[in-house]
This record gives sequence, C-alpha cells and structure tokens, in this order.
Amino acid sequence: MPDSPLEPLALPRDLDGWRVFADERPRRLLDDVSAIDARLVAETALTLRERLALWNDADIALSEAAAPSHLLSESHPDAGVRDAAEKQAQAVDAVQSRRLLDRALWNVFADADPTRLEPDERRFLDHVRRDFRRGGVDLADAERERVRELTERDTELSLAFSRHIRDGRREIRVPADALDGLPDDFVADHPADAEGMVTLTTEYTDLMPVREYARDRSVRHALVGAYNDLAWPENEPVLAELLAVRAERAALLGYGDWADYETETRMIGSSAAVAAFLERVADAAAPAAAAEYERVRERLRRDDPAADAVTIADFWYVLSTLKREEYDVDAQLMRSYFRFDRVLDGVLATTGRLLDLDYVPVDAPSWHDDVRTYDVVRAGERLGRIHLDLHPREGKYNHAACFGLAPGIVGRTLPESVLLCNFSRGLLEHDEVVTFFHEFGHLVHDILGGRQKWARWTGVATEWDFVEAPSQLLEEWAWDAEALAAFAQNDAGEAIPADLVARMRTADAFGRGLEVTRQLGHATTSYRLHVERPTDLRAAVDGYYRAASPVAPLDGSHSYAGFGHLTGYGACYYTYQWSLVIARDLLSAFDDDLFDAGTALRYRREILEPGGTRDARDLVEAFLGRESAFDAYRDWLAGA
Repeated sequence: MPDSPLEPLALPRDLDGWRVFADERPRRLLDDVSAIDARLVAETALTLRERLALWNDADIALSEAAAPSHLLSESHPDAGVRDAAEKQAQAVDAVQSRRLLDRALWNVFADADPTRLEPDERRFLDHVRRDFRRGGVDLADAERERVRELTERDTELSLAFSRHIRDGRREIRVPADALDGLPDDFVADHPADAEGMVTLTTEYTDLMPVREYARDRSVRHALVGAYNDLAWPENEPVLAELLAVRAERAALLGYGDWADYETETRMIGSSAAVAAFLERVADAAAPAAAAEYERVRERLRRDDPAADAVTIADFWYVLSTLKREEYDVDAQLMRSYFRFDRVLDGVLATTGRLLDLDYVPVDAPSWHDDVRTYDVVRAGERLGRIHLDLHPREGKYNHAACFGLAPGIVGRTLPESVLLCNFSRGLLEHDEVVTFFHEFGHLVHDILGGRQKWARWTGVATEWDFVEAPSQLLEEWAWDAEALAAFAQNDAGEAIPADLVARMRTADAFGRGLEVTRQLGHATTSYRLHVERPTDLRAAVDGYYRAASPVAPLDGSHSYAGFGHLTGYGACYYTYQWSLVIARDLLSAFDDDLFDAGTALRYRREILEPGGTRDARDLVEAFLGRESAFDAYRDWLAGA
C-alpha cells in the first residue's frame, strides 16, 4: 500500500452497516452543520477568515453527506438502502436551501470587510454572498418561505423523476429470427423460449446492439420505442410540475426564466446566450447534416422502399451499414477487438501513461461484488481512490456517469469517485469504448483536482458548462491508433490493425453533422421546456426534435419522460456542445502527438489539478495561451 497521510473512506462490509451508512451517517453530518451554523451566529468575535473557514467546514460536511447519498440511491442493490439514501439526499438539499434563506447566517457575511483577505478567500466570500442572494435571503418573509417550499419540491420531484427512470426497465418479445444481423454472441445470449420468442430489454446491453445491427426495422422501432417510453406515463406529471416549480422560483428570485437563473453561474452567462449559441451550432452543422441525411435516406430506402423518413430507430443501423459498405468499417469486426476486460485494462493504461498515474487494485468493501476499487498513485503517493461499477443490474442507474463519494480536501480528506456504467461483460461496441474514456475523464478530473482547500472548488467543481470538456477531450484517445494498439486485441491475440483505425476515423466523420443535430434536439428540448413551459409536452418535444434534426423522432414517443439530464442539467443541456467547442480547441495543443509528455503535463497542471479554484476561462487561457475559439470545432464539423 502506498504511503499516504490520508485514509480512504471506510465503507461497510455488510447490509446492516450499509443501512447505518446510508441513514445515520448523513444525519450526523447534518448535525455537524447545525452546530457550525450556531457557532457562526453566536460567536460574534470571530474574524472574517475564521467565519469563512467555518463555512467551508459546513460545505465539507454537506458534501460528505450528499455524495454517498446520491451514489447509493442509484447503485445499492438493496431497495431499502436506496430508499434511505434518497431520503437523506433530499434532507441534505433541504438543509442547503434553508441555510441560504437564514438571515442570521447572511448577516455573518453581508457587511464583512474583505480588505485583509487573500485572493482565494475574497473569491470564496464573493461566491458565498452570491449563493445567499440566489437562495432568496433578501426576499420578504412570505416570498422567502415560498422559495424554500419550491426548492424542496424541486428536490423531491427530481429524485422521483430519476427513480422512475432507474426503475423503468421495459421488455419486448420478438421471434427468434428477428435477431437477423445481430452478432453471434448476442444471439447465443438470447435463446428462444418455448414459444420461439426472444425477450429484449431496454438495458444498454440489448438496446445498443439492436439499434445498430438488427436488419428487421420493426424490431429496431419496437425496442427504441420502448426505450423512448421509459418512465412514461409516471414522469409526465412529475416533469410538468417540475417545470412549473422552477419557473415560479426563478420569477420570485427576479430572473427572466429558469435558464437565466441557471446560467448566471456558468460560462455562457444568460438564457439569451444559450439561444444564440444553439443557433450558431445549428448553422455550423446544417450543411454537413443535409448532405448526410440524403445519403442515409437513400440507403434506408434500398432496404425499405416504403420508408418516408429516417427515424431515430434507423439512424445508427443505417450509419453502420454505410460505414461498412462505403468505408470498409464493419462494426461487428471492430467489436471483436474490444472485449470488456481488455478495454478496462486499456483505459487504465492509457490514462496512466498520459497523466503519469498508476492504478493499484485494492481489496476493499463495496456495495456490490461487481465493483472494482483502485488507489490512484503517483511516485508512491496515493492521490485518491476510484471505484468502477460497470455492469447492469436491477435497481441500478441505467446510463453512464461519474458520481462523487468523498470530497478531496488537502490535508483532510482523500478524494474518491465512482463510475456507474452498464457495459457488457463480453464484447463492447466502439461507441461504448468512447463512453468509457469519456466517463473516465470525469473520474481522473475529480481525483487530480481533488486537493483543494475549499470544498466548493474541489475535483470537477468547475463551471457546469466546462465540466464536460476534459471528458470530451479524453474521448480522442479511443480513436488513436497508438493507444488502441496497446489493448485492442481480438481473441486470437491480434492487435487492431492501424489501417482499420484509420478507416474508423474517416468513417466517424460521416454522420457527424447529423449527430450534432441530434444533440441539438436534446439541448433545444432542455432549454425550451424550461423557457416556454408548453402544456402539451409530447407535441412540443416532438416539434423541438423535428426542427433541430432531419432524423425524425418516433411518432407518439415520450422520450422526455426518460431524459434524465432534465434534473441535473435543467435548461442547460447545451453544455455538451459548448464544452465540445472548448474540448476541440484544447485538443489542438497536442498537435499530432496525443502522448506528448510536455503537453500532457501542462494539461494536467493547468486544466485538471486546479479543480474550480480559477474561472474556466482562465484555465483554458493558461493552457492554450489564448482565449478559447470556435474555429477548431467548426473545422471538426467541416471535416464531416
């Protein structure tokens, strides 16, 4: 075990321990916050520096209570533990909102003189004051109480929305011969029942192969349709109320709409800027998307002359077909090089080489036997701990995301983070390999940025529309021939050929414009639902997607009910394209050598290790030597 002055969080070893961990531990931490608040109000002789330190202590306790609660609510195999964790996540949010409405606490900081503070302390004070104002502390009593009610209701609705998605697994049954085109290992894993039928689920392990390989269009449409109705109708009234709650809260706090409220603390700055940015991206993507769509529609009609439009259930299948026929890139051949265990080793080896890290396996307790735990080490020093929970199971979060577990505070707490993913235990699609690199980007950002004094800026706690950029940048290594050659091998031990990787990169450019328009559909839905608050959600969302992309949504679908980002990202799904603009620009610094040691070191020190201690614009300028520009993103789109 590497030497470290800090010990990882002690996790329970049995179910009773997890019940205590999920319920009693956050309660104790919230009691600590109450005690800190009492000191802040009662001890009037405290210096401003001491008051800020205490506020930071409270932030640490809140993070230590919140992070495991959100994680366990989405991952623990025991429903009782999940429920207890969800209740405590709600309790933490309630405490946070109540504190920011507490005028006695506000008075501790409101008129304090920052003259003698260090720059980081002054920045911290500015953010604390901004939080109080955004919390509604200066409103009249009745309005303050209403804001408190709305904030707590937002938390309740968001948790319910996520829970319905997590528990919303759907199944369809199809004849065995409807699996025509699916890989042999997939067919072998889906034997027919006594009636000659095969059950397919909306889990990613079924959904992704079916939508890419199934030749039977009706099967693709049936499974994608079931997936698009995940959590419907349960989430229909939940989302309607959530939008109303956010709109009323924004109005009470003096914002034009919920997007104005959310973007105040982000790089983009305003609701109007979101609309302008989405329009700019749409204009940049339109030429490539239009040309690509004609090719995709023509190829679909060769299989189905009656097809009048390319739907979202056709999109991946036709793209895969064209890439096989016109670019000599066979997705089934590609996946033969990406067996899960080798990909896992490859992600660890690639990021370790790039960022000068070692991952040391640890035999430690966890919430499920699937979880793999590693210490993140450099030069014998443990920098943090990661936990990889990578396969689907009942009751588990059914997408892919990074969750915090312990905040990294220098000299106090070792940073710990978790990946929740849903990968097959066998062969992966290359898209899944890209996803693995993306999510691992969040993980290493959280660890390397997790040595901060202030809890609010540790790990990935940058502006929320920058946080995806390091992850999107790391995706590029999943397309690099040198990186892939080190781990992408078939079962005969043959490395993926460099010429295949080159063809993969060329083929990836085709469909890029359409994929950006598909993402614009998500971003437009996220934004306009919160700004316009339509009464007919299905009709409005259908219109948003049809206006954003020539790839049509399925008629009558309710994809918004399973759009999990509507809770965490709210009106701001634009983040993914905004941060991609930055990521493409960051990538330009590597030129043609993704493993250039000097660039990688500079990237680690200027982008990852500062966490949120500097504004994202300053981080980018420190790395690039200039402000970020749109040019690299435009060139990337033009390459389509």
